[in-house]
Amino acid sequence: MYTILICDDDKDIVSALDIYLTSEGYATLKAYNGLEAIRLVEEQEVHLVLLDVMMPGLDGIRVTAKLREKHNIPIILLTAKSEDSDKVLGLNIGADDYITKPFNPIEVIARVKSQLRRYTTLGGRQKQDETPKLRNGGIVMDDGAKSVTVEGEAVALTPIEYNILKLLLSHPGQVFSTGQIYERVWNDPSLGSENTVAVHIRHLREKIEIDPAEPRYLKVVWGLGYKMEKMP
Repeated sequence: MYTILICDDDKDIVSALDIYLTSEGYATLKAYNGLEAIRLVEEQEVHLVLLDVMMPGLDGIRVTAKLREKHNIPIILLTAKSEDSDKVLGLNIGADDYITKPFNPIEVIARVKSQLRRYTTLGGRQKQDETPKLRNGGIVMDDGAKSVTVEGEAVALTPIEYNILKLLLSHPGQVFSTGQIYERVWNDPSLGSENTVAVHIRHLREKIEIDPAEPRYLKVVWGLGYKMEKMP
């Protein structure tokens, strides 16, 4: 059973999300402010966090930044339609996805399942003993161990970053549009996905490139998308 932390200062929203999630068989923890959310993640085993952006005191953006110092669990932000800048900032800080209020219960469950599937797979629950390694230049991905090294140095990736890199490493030289990347990695329709993909690509570059401003591996093909440059 997976445990999901719900954090929102609106108790009605917390209660509604609790009903949706428990009906699907998930265990839940409830918090009504940022400090309480951080404490629960430190004290309990939490597999995913649903986190409101606009909370008094410690808001969801700062909570995300604090959690990312130690934890790699999926974080889904709950945002209002007017909070577009917060969505981008949250993704920059380390959130994995966002859901816009008012939300559809079916969408909430689908996104939670999608994030948990990626997280548990990357965490090694579906390891294979003899999984071939993907190599390109100095990048080596061991998909059995779910590990990545660049020039021999281990690189820590989030589940989404890992899956973007895996997609591009598996098809060196092939150009993928932002829509194609989103649909293959997030398993959702790609409407409005450009900013989300761009943010995660930027984070990935910061981790695998010597100079992210002049990338050797992860290239943009203007007007078309992204590709992994073929390297010997």
